[in-house]
Amino acid sequence: MKYRGRFVVSIAFLAAAFVLTLAGATLLYAQSEIGNYVQQNLGAVVQPSQNLPAPGAKYSVGNYPLYWPELEPGEGVELVTSYCNACHSPRYILMQPPLSRDQWAAEVTKMVKTFGIQIPEEDQPRIVNYLATHYSPETRKK
Repeated sequence: MKYRGRFVVSIAFLAAAFVLTLAGATLLYAQSEIGNYVQQNLGAVVQPSQNLPAPGAKYSVGNYPLYWPELEPGEGVELVTSYCNACHSPRYILMQPPLSRDQWAAEVTKMVKTFGIQIPEEDQPRIVNYLATHYSPETRKK
């Protein structure tokens, strides 16, 4: 009789484990049927599909401009174009807020010392002069 109680407990435990496994498998199957379960890398974000325009919609965004904006002509523009374009487009210069001469000097120094652009020391003041002349608060086109 002593072993019969353990046998009943073992059978009850196995039955409960079977029921839980069956319930879990059913939930996974249900999720795969409604599309919530996808096999992909861990941490991947499922992107929603693109919304199509409504029929008869009258709006257009247009194409993204692929041209590079022109820098202001002047002494030093060739240096700015040759050195700065090694890492970024002129748009990066034009989207900056108007900076003072000291701020432009700090930016050029940061590009040399932090980002490692190889600008000869004799060209750095000419680049700063060009940027301060054309893209400072006093001279920036509105």
